[in-house]
Amino acid sequence: MINISQESISKDIDIERLYAIKLVNVGSKKNTIVRWLAGIFLSFILAMFLPWQQNIDGNGIVTALNPSERPQTIQTLIAGKIEKWYVPEGKLVNKGDTILTITEIKDKFLDPQMIDRMEKQLLAKESSILSKKEKVKALENQIRALRQGLTLGVSKAINKIEQSRLYVSIDSVELIAAKADNDISKNQMDRQQKLFDQGLVSLTLLEQRNLKFQQTNAKYMSANSKFSASQAGLQSSEIELNSVKAEYLDKISKAESDRENTLADVFDSESMLFKTRIDLSNMQLRNNLYVIRAPQDGYVVKAIKQGLGETVKEGEEIATIMPSKSSLAVELYIKPVDLPLIEKGTKVRVQFDGWPAIVFAGWPGASAGTYGGVVQVVDYVNSTNGKFRLLVSPDPEEQAWPDQIRIGTGVMGWAMLKNVMVGYEVWRQFNGFPPDFTKKIPKKYKSTSKSSKDADEDDK
Repeated sequence: MINISQESISKDIDIERLYAIKLVNVGSKKNTIVRWLAGIFLSFILAMFLPWQQNIDGNGIVTALNPSERPQTIQTLIAGKIEKWYVPEGKLVNKGDTILTITEIKDKFLDPQMIDRMEKQLLAKESSILSKKEKVKALENQIRALRQGLTLGVSKAINKIEQSRLYVSIDSVELIAAKADNDISKNQMDRQQKLFDQGLVSLTLLEQRNLKFQQTNAKYMSANSKFSASQAGLQSSEIELNSVKAEYLDKISKAESDRENTLADVFDSESMLFKTRIDLSNMQLRNNLYVIRAPQDGYVVKAIKQGLGETVKEGEEIATIMPSKSSLAVELYIKPVDLPLIEKGTKVRVQFDGWPAIVFAGWPGASAGTYGGVVQVVDYVNSTNGKFRLLVSPDPEEQAWPDQIRIGTGVMGWAMLKNVMVGYEVWRQFNGFPPDFTKKIPKKYKSTSKSSKDADEDDK
């Protein structure tokens, strides 16, 4: 509108609603857009200089720091049949309280008087062993007596041999004397015969010499026989010595064999006795295993085997118990590439499932609904999911974790690292670089090479 006329129609017409006028006023809108874009760009540039705390995120669940305070299953050590439940699910039980009882199902242990019978069997075994030990003692006494008899018999036989040798010696002397007398008498008779043939002596003298010769010859024959008899007696004494030795050694060997057999029976009976004692002890312990008791104070949270009369196997899980007192912690799983950035004592922010939260991972101070934690354990090996586990406990310097948290609750966590500018973090994320190390590099890993200036000074 040129507005030449003094009559104005602006008050009657809304000029801003005219399409032609809108097309004419495009320049003012462009200026507004430029200003907005400039403001946004300036804000973006300023935001690049804001502080940002690098972090590593991970998922996990709530657990207990102490393994003994985590949920555990109650198992039966023996097979049996559930007879009665004494506690419902969710009830608090103390350590040693009876949870349920089972009855025997194996035919080997069904005899109600098995323990009494085994005790009587033990007494019988012990009596049998005592009798066999007494027999061993008797055999040992018999062996000692036989050895003494052997010694005496050998001594007696040796004395008899010595006596026989003495007789042989005496008889040999007598035989020599008788032989000498016989030879002399024979010579005299021969000379007397020659004189008689010459007629120098009478027949009477010849007969007397002949008689004397017959007498000395008879003595010689008697001495020879006696000497032979004494030699035979010596041989008989030597044979008797060997016979005494053989007889006593045979008796001793038989007694020793009986003793060894009895000892073997004793050892075998003792082995059976030990086995019976072990069976009795196992049976007594087995009777105590029919009652399933609470291993610690806690809540029975789930009955895995419910029905009465339901059978269970050895080592089978029956129920789950949650300890009444537990030091809460968080299991966070991080990627292997982030593991070198984490160490014990690293600060962590955690968000629990079910708790409303406003999370700014890079500005933990501006976040709401998150809680502080401290890394207590870093696993040395990865888990089944290929990630490494962190155990995070509550940070004592910050707000305590809610009391309503239960073990098994899902968790999202952020391990807080180095403080950098937002621009640097954007550049790092864009290039795919890992976060910066928060630990200082030890001096032994730093370069020890000298600068060129120092090297020149050393050369001078």
